[in-house]
Amino acid sequence: MADKNENGNRRRSHLLVVTYPVQGHINPMLQFSKRLHHKGAAVTFVVTNFLFNTKPAGAALPPFPIETISDGYDGGGIVSAESIEAYLDRFERVGSETLRDLLRRLSFSGEPVDGVVYDGFMPWVLDVAKEFGLMGALYFTQSCFVDNIYFHVYRGDIEVPLPVPEKEIVLPGLPPLLPSDLPSLVYNSESYPAFFDMLVNQFRNIEKADWVICNTFYELEEEVVDWMRKKWSIKTIGPNVPSNYMDGRIEDDREYGFSLFKSEGEVCMKWLDRFPKASVVYVSFGSLAALNLHQMEELAWALRLTNSYFLWVVRETEAEKLPENFVEETVDKGLVVSWCSQLDVLSHDAIGCFVTHCGWNSTLEALSLGVPMVAIPQWSDQSTNAKCVMDIWKSGIKAPADDTGIVRRDAVVNCIKVIMEGERGNEIKRNAAKWGVLAKQAVDDGGSSDKNIDEILADLSLALK
Repeated sequence: MADKNENGNRRRSHLLVVTYPVQGHINPMLQFSKRLHHKGAAVTFVVTNFLFNTKPAGAALPPFPIETISDGYDGGGIVSAESIEAYLDRFERVGSETLRDLLRRLSFSGEPVDGVVYDGFMPWVLDVAKEFGLMGALYFTQSCFVDNIYFHVYRGDIEVPLPVPEKEIVLPGLPPLLPSDLPSLVYNSESYPAFFDMLVNQFRNIEKADWVICNTFYELEEEVVDWMRKKWSIKTIGPNVPSNYMDGRIEDDREYGFSLFKSEGEVCMKWLDRFPKASVVYVSFGSLAALNLHQMEELAWALRLTNSYFLWVVRETEAEKLPENFVEETVDKGLVVSWCSQLDVLSHDAIGCFVTHCGWNSTLEALSLGVPMVAIPQWSDQSTNAKCVMDIWKSGIKAPADDTGIVRRDAVVNCIKVIMEGERGNEIKRNAAKWGVLAKQAVDDGGSSDKNIDEILADLSLALK
């Protein structure tokens, strides 16, 4: 991982890691950066000006430099844009120019950049990297299962809109899928056309990438990874979660290190300490998902009716959707907070079930810590992740929705009861525990993900000699 600088002295290989500006993309790429740093590489982490300037006061920062580029909306990020299409177009244009400026400045720093790791949502970063003669690694923040689907859409193997909405879809490396198992942006491609284009266009210059890396572990997605390896130099390098919850090799690594939300973690931990093992249902829909008013009401009623205690994360922007007096009326059995460390909660012995939208980060964290899931997917890749959780990894249940797309209270209560009380729940718990063991083995010394990271750094060092 060391090379010689212009004075003949040994220096570390230097990687620029450029992330898409939302929490669910920042977290795994930041954790991957810590792995690179721990293994001796120099890392510079890149976020947008707006995100860096609006992080909460006192937010923990990683053990390497953070630099910024502009998305063209430094005064308000995506919220200030006229539309999603306008934001993405301006981000590519302004982001490319400010990234070039950053690379020029770093070239005179004594530790010039040797390679760029970039979020697949921003393929223009690779184009800029190649202008500077740098190696590039495409980082997929979603599962290989989902990425494989988007690739076949990009290649035209899946016609969008789907010509026969109820026809089963068969793709190499994947089991037969119903249209409803596909990401919502494929099944209903006109719902968010800008996001659909962004996800499909992750592949627009993939042939220029020196590596394709994915936040998953080989044992979880063997068949699809083996198929993708026939096309690209793909390497699984996850789960990218803090080391303290996995192998423990990175000292004091309990947090991702760049949270955009203020946590009520201490309150949560003290509350959870009151309860017996596996007696609490944890409910969280991540940093972006917004439940509609009807779904919020049904979920609230389900938590009233369940026999279990519950901890529910409701972001401040969502709190007004809670039924009137819900918090006060359920204080004896539940706690509602605006944000907390999901990993701390999931690793607590009191948690017996995780009700989630099945975003990939949340899914991977639950798999890594062996927590059974009740999936209530909302959009994007979540329906596909839920399919995997229930039918492939068998570590949870997908709650059935009615004809209007709402998961009703009785369905939620029944799913929680199955996991917390039934014999089927015991089998699900055993499967979840199995994946937790395999995830930890993958990132530990000599594991599949650990070896892949070593190979990337060895390739980089060899190329620079």
